[in-house]
Amino acid sequence: MDGGWDRAREVSRRVGRGVADASRATARAGRATAVGGRRAGLATARGARRAGAATARGARSVGRATRRLTHAGGAGRTGLGRLIELTAGHSVGDTLVTVALASTVFFGVPVGEARGPVALYLVITMLPFALLAPFVGPILDRFRSGRRYVMAGTLFGRGLLCFAMAAAVGPGDLVTLFGGALGVLVLSKAYNVSRAAIMPSVLPADITLVSANARVALFSLVSAGVVVPVGAGLAAWLGSAPVLRIAMVVFLLVGVFAVRLPRHVDAPDLEEDGEEGRASRWRTLLQVGPAVAEAVWANVAIRLFSGFLLFFLLFLVQDGQVPWLAGPAPLFDVPRTIALLAAAAGLGGLAGAAVANWARNHSPQVIVLLTLAVTSVTTIVTAVFFGLWTAFAISVVTAFAQELGKLALDAIVQREIGEEVRSSTFGVVEALLQLAWVFGGLVGLVLSLTESSLAGLVTLAVALTAALGWLVIRRRARLRAVDERLDATVRQARSEERPEPRDTLDSTKPLTNPNA
Repeated sequence: MDGGWDRAREVSRRVGRGVADASRATARAGRATAVGGRRAGLATARGARRAGAATARGARSVGRATRRLTHAGGAGRTGLGRLIELTAGHSVGDTLVTVALASTVFFGVPVGEARGPVALYLVITMLPFALLAPFVGPILDRFRSGRRYVMAGTLFGRGLLCFAMAAAVGPGDLVTLFGGALGVLVLSKAYNVSRAAIMPSVLPADITLVSANARVALFSLVSAGVVVPVGAGLAAWLGSAPVLRIAMVVFLLVGVFAVRLPRHVDAPDLEEDGEEGRASRWRTLLQVGPAVAEAVWANVAIRLFSGFLLFFLLFLVQDGQVPWLAGPAPLFDVPRTIALLAAAAGLGGLAGAAVANWARNHSPQVIVLLTLAVTSVTTIVTAVFFGLWTAFAISVVTAFAQELGKLALDAIVQREIGEEVRSSTFGVVEALLQLAWVFGGLVGLVLSLTESSLAGLVTLAVALTAALGWLVIRRRARLRAVDERLDATVRQARSEERPEPRDTLDSTKPLTNPNA
């Protein structure tokens, strides 16, 4: 028995020592784990701080580089740099709204639907703005002395509309969505009209109007191009309502920035003579002068063709009535083709803004006619050799001509139209161009029923060539009339400066004999 108890006590001691050793090992492992956790946490924190610092340094570097570009050439002294940055922020907000609404029921019109609903969508969404736009200009002309606050008001108003549309996305309130989208469109155009009207006030001495407008357009297009994939990703991840709320915050912040524009962008109020002053606010193409009217009609032709080409090619591709989709295994299917043409349009817009910035010393009137001529020639070539790459080329050229022609038109209006009615003129021009785009889109829908690329492109090529010929003839007649008036003025001035004949006698002086 004693030996048994001894063996039991020995086993118990061994088990106890084993348990104690295991406890000490567990404690050491716990301490090691805690130390490792603290070290890992510290390393993670240091990595996060480093990543944040690197991101902040990168953002500051990008901001400084952007500021150097926007304020180059004296733009920082006159306020043009601030206007460029403000318009870039405005473009970011509008792009977020467009991306957010693209995934809602309101803007979700499938491409494969019948052409009737798409045509009705065009009329409902665009014509109300075209009818309201002529009233925007006269209203803005009445607030020339507070243009900074008008621009800020358009941004604040869009922020509130974004809040209302975000609340309407969930229940699918189409009335609120439609009204909000229309209000955002009108306020966006009102901002553009105000921005174009104040451009001469912030123009540096070394920069032309075409170049200044091009800088604004270039930074706006780049900002929109950067925001499109970000906004699309956020809309797919979070939904449309959060993206609209982000757009609301962007508009409110940019609105505060608009108030901080230089004070000299506000024009002083001018005294007017009753009926004459009120009538002068309602500008028509018969009152803007021949140079402005010529540029407007050229841009109308380009904008009409732009709307036509968008819907004509879209439905031809969707219906498979294009040669590169006819094969058994085409390289470019319908989605890839649409993406390629959309990329071509974006590339053309950027190229138009870049060329406008480069062509600073050329006449805006000549630029407008050249863009129409290039569009006409490209349309003829595309009609004869229609294929994937000619469709890509005409998409690039159309977007290029639309951007470059509009920038030249803005410069002509800013140069030729007085301060007191400039906003009214821009309002009429914007309405006319919007109507031309809608009408061109409707024509493209109708001609796509022929399922023939040749018929539609030849029709538009003839129309563009006729418009170009008519404008060239009018321009030559106008320049000839100017030369004749100038020659007549010079001849009259020379005849007035001719001395009188010496043999004429002055009857008021008595005749005297010099020998007397």
